Amino acid sequence: MQEVFITKAAKFLPNDPVSNEEMEEYLGMIDGVPSKGKKLTLRNNGIKTRYYSIDKQGNSTHSNAQMTALAIKKLTDNDFKLSDIELLACGTTSPDNLLPSHAVMVHGELKCGPVELVSTAGACCASMQALKYGYNSILAGSTSNAVCTGSEKLSSLMRAEHFEKETERLVELDQHPIIAFEKDFLRWMLSDGAGALLLENKPRKDALSLKIEWLEIKSYANQFETCMYAGSAKNEDGTTKGWKEFSADEWLDNSIFAFKQDTKLLGREIVPTGTRYLKEILDKRGFDISTIDYFLPHLSSEYFRGKIAEEILKYDIRIPQEKWFTNLTGIGNVGSGSIFLMIEELMNSGKLIIGQKILLMVPESARFTYAYSLLTVY
Repeated sequence: MQEVFITKAAKFLPNDPVSNEEMEEYLGMIDGVPSKGKKLTLRNNGIKTRYYSIDKQGNSTHSNAQMTALAIKKLTDNDFKLSDIELLACGTTSPDNLLPSHAVMVHGELKCGPVELVSTAGACCASMQALKYGYNSILAGSTSNAVCTGSEKLSSLMRAEHFEKETERLVELDQHPIIAFEKDFLRWMLSDGAGALLLENKPRKDALSLKIEWLEIKSYANQFETCMYAGSAKNEDGTTKGWKEFSADEWLDNSIFAFKQDTKLLGREIVPTGTRYLKEILDKRGFDISTIDYFLPHLSSEYFRGKIAEEILKYDIRIPQEKWFTNLTGIGNVGSGSIFLMIEELMNSGKLIIGQKILLMVPESARFTYAYSLLTVY
């Protein structure tokens, strides 16, 4: 079996950072009324700035595929060129098209020669699924390298015009003319960007690499109903009705393509279920959590920091806050891109020392999937 190393990490964040005060200048106001949920959501999530691939008129400045390709190009140097890519694995929640797939569109932007590729779909764990595909390919000796990405273009979906038809319907029905909290709060949570990792079967001689010791992923969709969703509506019994079952008029009337979240289910299950899975992994691998030097948790909101710290202590999993490394407050929640953006920042920070261990944690609330990985600085 081959060994697998992350030998380089890169990112692309579009345009200038957007402050909390500027957000509605980009996303717009639903029915011209400032959001009532914005202030509360921002206070809880702790995000100060984020990046959007749209301008204030709502015009797109970069597609998802373009952002991803720009991040990948930053991986190249004298020792690694685009023409050297053997496998391209791209994860995202927000592809530009239903068809062709995201990885195909990224490949088209790169123009790097024919390659094997795979697109992984889903939410925050899509990038970790892409990473595992690349990891397994090198581990098995099928390829000697892989480029893995996580990226999102979510801002276009959060523009006010996608919700205004629904509020018109609510007014007609003499209901309160604002979008339900489950839809409105995600507008202040999500942002755009791309992260890219180069995986190789040998570490770099002239720079630090990160050896992937193990990578575990598990879905709990067999136990829980859908929590975060788009392109569908949730029925009272917890099942979903997909966009193809609605008329085109209903797509607008019900904001079918807007991102929505069952916040009660999220708050009840996301942390306890992920912690039980972490405990299961630690027991299976006989791993001593006290040996890690950095903990990189993908936090959708700073609200969950204290919840996670409290829950892991119930299982005697002790990770002091000084070992936590996040960048949520500065770049926002970039969904599947977030964990790669954290790896990129830490890897290029100059803080790492050979032999240090890094634990990654990525929870996905779509229907509760979790990914954990252990890296060693090499």
